[in-house]
Order: sequence, then C-alpha cells, then structure tokens
Amino acid sequence: MQQRGMMTMAFFVVASEERRKDFLMKAAVIHALGQPPRFEDFPEPTAGEGEVGVNVRAAGLHPFVRAQASGSQSGSTNVFPKILGIDGVGSLDDGTRVYFDKARPPYGTMAERCVVLRERIFPIPDRLDDLTAAALFNPGLTSWLAFTRAQLTKGETVLIVGATGAAGKLAVQIAKRLGAGKVIVLGRNAQALRELPPLGADVTISLNQPDQQLIEAIVKEASPGGIHVILDYLWGRPTEAVIAAIARLDVTQGAPSVRLIDLGQIAGPTITLPAFVLRSSGLLISGIALALTTIERLREAIPQLIAEAASGTLRIETEPVPLAQIEAAWQQQTPDNRRLVVLP
Repeated sequence: MQQRGMMTMAFFVVASEERRKDFLMKAAVIHALGQPPRFEDFPEPTAGEGEVGVNVRAAGLHPFVRAQASGSQSGSTNVFPKILGIDGVGSLDDGTRVYFDKARPPYGTMAERCVVLRERIFPIPDRLDDLTAAALFNPGLTSWLAFTRAQLTKGETVLIVGATGAAGKLAVQIAKRLGAGKVIVLGRNAQALRELPPLGADVTISLNQPDQQLIEAIVKEASPGGIHVILDYLWGRPTEAVIAAIARLDVTQGAPSVRLIDLGQIAGPTITLPAFVLRSSGLLISGIALALTTIERLREAIPQLIAEAASGTLRIETEPVPLAQIEAAWQQQTPDNRRLVVLP
C-alpha cells in the first residue's frame, strides 16, 4: 500500500511539472540579435534533474547582458526567442533568498521565474537588499577575481583604468579591502572622479588631456615604486598611454612584474603594443571572464563578496526598473556610475 502511495505521489509531481510548461510568465524577450527586448509572455520553465526553480526578485542590467543581446560577446546564441539576463536575486519555493546565475537557456534571469543548476545558487542574508545584491555581484565578482588572478599582494600599487563607472567604483573599494597600498584611478567624468577618494582612491587622474600629459601624470604619480596591478575597463588609447608610462624606467624599477587584467573595451577593441615593452617592463597581460570561471573559484569568492556587501563596506548606486518597462529602459542613457536593476 505504501509503495502504491509513493507511485501515486510521484505521478502527481510529474504531471504537475508537465502541466506547468503551459503556464505563462512575463519576461524580457528578444527574437533576434541587435533588437531591444520586449515585455512578453513566455512559457514558464520547469526544473530538471540537478536544477532548482527560482522566483526572480531582481536582475542586473549589466553591460555583459547588452553585449550578449547584440551578438558582440561570447556566449551569444542564435536560438530565439530567448530571455535576457545572466544573474539575479530570487527566492526558492521554500522562501530562501539566494543569489544565482547561469539560467538554463533560453531562460535568462529577466523574468518572473527561471531554473538554474543547484550548484549555482548562494544564500544571501536579509540585511543585504535585493537591489544592491543584483547590481553588485556581477561587477564585484569580476573585480574580485581579477585581483585574485593578478595575485595582488598587500601594499602593492593598483591602477584602475576607467574607474568612474559602477564597476570601476567597486574595483576601487575592493582593491583597498584586499590590501592595496596605493590606488591610482583614471577616468573622464570629473564629478565621478571627485567621488572616488572617499571610496579608497589615493590619486585621481583625468583622461581628458593630451596623451603626453596623461603619460607624464601617470609616471609622476606611480614613481618611485611603480605600478604592480592594472585593472583595465577601457582598452584602446587609454591603455596605450598606461603602457607607455610603465615602460618608463623610473616607473618600472620598483615593480619588476606589472600584471594587467583586461575587463572591457569601451574605448576601443585594439591597441598597439611595442615588443620592447614586454621585454623591458615585465608586463603581463591577461583577461577574466565569469562565464569561464570554475564553480570551485566562485564558491570561494562569492561568500567573501556576500560578507563584504552585507557589512556595508561595498557600495553601488542603483536604479530600479520595472520589467514591464524593459524596452524603454534598454534604450535610455543611464549615468555610468549607476547600475540598472530590473524588477519583475
């Protein structure tokens, strides 16, 4: 009798899950690369083996999401229609609040519900609000892992190229939390540059100056100890100026190894790199991509980042956007020091 009851219950669960496929939810949907997302109905997903369903509470509209939608980022697919969004904050059916990422395609995170692998969910404390968590983790994790990859050592000098955006401002805070001795920042937005010293920037340098003056300014502020770690959100001309500066003997003499981590290409997709710079400065260039980061590294980094965010030591400015207004929000010009967060 007990076995029959268990079989009946199993049948009921499977039948319920199958029926759920016919349920519709609201989501930010694209039908082709390069198009803005639309607020549409989409079949609600069902969790498979090793997966868990998440009721989405907030999802960050990160630059990576825009890049995927345009087809300019690795990870973009030609399977349509699909839902946008790479991570978010949500609640499990038992009420547990979690940070999660990598929803199963074609289900992104900008929807009322999605499914993810059980190993991709991380509980978050009540004192960390939805907006902050959804905005902070993607850029925060990228910076945290970049500093880890660069093997930042306590007391070293860090240069952040493009520090006035939301991600760059987080990088300034994280650099100090990880023990950087001196943090030099480059940026164009004069008002945003003035806001960086309270966050941990020791020196601010404007990018709005001729190349030679920019190089001289970097040399002056980096001497005599040199630059040890560079986080670069811009690439293009600003990066060429930085490389020209670190090639100067009076900058590099105190830093035999200069580790440059590329995190973006807002200022241009390519640079000119003279071969002698690699030989004379000890310059090491690499990149970081969350999509290629192992779950083991994430399980080590995410709890640390959650603890920092929950304690209030990391701050990020946010702007909430209702999911129903996703198409308008997608096309609006948002100040670069704020991160849009979509609320289903």
